[in-house]
Amino acid sequence: MSYVLLFAAAFVAFSISAVCGGGAGLLLIPVLGVFMTVSHVPAALTIGTATSSLSRLLVFSKDVQWGMTTRFVPASLVGAVIGAELLAYMEPMYVELCMGLFLVSNLPDLLRRQIKSDLQTNPMSGLAILAIGTMAGIISALTGAVGVLFNRFYMRCGLGPQEIVATRAANEILLHVFKLFLYTQLNLFSQKAVVIGLVVALAAALSSRCMRLILPKISTEIFVRIGLSTMIIIGVMMLNSAVIHIRMAADPNIRINHLAEDTEATVTWKKLVYAFEFNYGEGPEIEKVIPLSSLSIAQQEHVSSLVDNYDYVIVEKVYSFTGTYYEANFFGPDGQPIKKVDFN
Repeated sequence: MSYVLLFAAAFVAFSISAVCGGGAGLLLIPVLGVFMTVSHVPAALTIGTATSSLSRLLVFSKDVQWGMTTRFVPASLVGAVIGAELLAYMEPMYVELCMGLFLVSNLPDLLRRQIKSDLQTNPMSGLAILAIGTMAGIISALTGAVGVLFNRFYMRCGLGPQEIVATRAANEILLHVFKLFLYTQLNLFSQKAVVIGLVVALAAALSSRCMRLILPKISTEIFVRIGLSTMIIIGVMMLNSAVIHIRMAADPNIRINHLAEDTEATVTWKKLVYAFEFNYGEGPEIEKVIPLSSLSIAQQEHVSSLVDNYDYVIVEKVYSFTGTYYEANFFGPDGQPIKKVDFN
């Protein structure tokens, strides 16, 4: 039953993406996250998006703008190599957060009255196409999909609905195949990822056949508005998904304390603790909790000599407008603060 629901969700996602110029991959990222770990989502998703691009290329082959494709594809392959290497250093959830913010930022454009004339301008320069192709490859390798993220690029080149769908498919088919090779080399495929990818691929192929009858009947004005609307909706979904994953991984927490002369906000991120303190007489300060062992031997001996009897000490490095110094907070056996001392 779960695979039936996945097939239905993928079919709807790819059908919507055909109408609005993309976005199936981004729609499916949070869905696939329910079936597998986040690190395996790009590989499974690429199987489906590669099939979708191939089927759309076959269906709308007469509408491909090959002049754009010859510049876009080589740059995207270089970007895919860079993005695949960055997978070892970057968390996909932070990339997802940035993409969500970017997509939601398109809301002012959607609210414009003359949206068609605002977005359709002269074709971009060859250098701009190379830069955008490289960025598309990087993001696609990191997340498994680019979708509507670069929809505005195609709109500003003055392409119609069928030309956008066809040219995107031509630009991305080789990129997706290349990513499959990279993911294989990085051991990001599992048996479950392959099965889920094939289910998504079947839904993508069937969707392309059905959309062949619908897409020619949609005007450019409606196509652009649907595209922007989808970008915003997907952006909200990605922000929600990113926030959930970040909360699970980093367990962020913010605590605000109001004292007589100070206001302190403490931010916890994983095992790191930062405090932002505002003293009405001294101004703002940033405090970071550090281990006692990070201090020099002389500083450690100085801290130990400040108080005779204490259970434990918390050392903070303080950044202020007047300079940088350290703060030692001593606590008794009952956890009550005993003394706070500043030192250099």
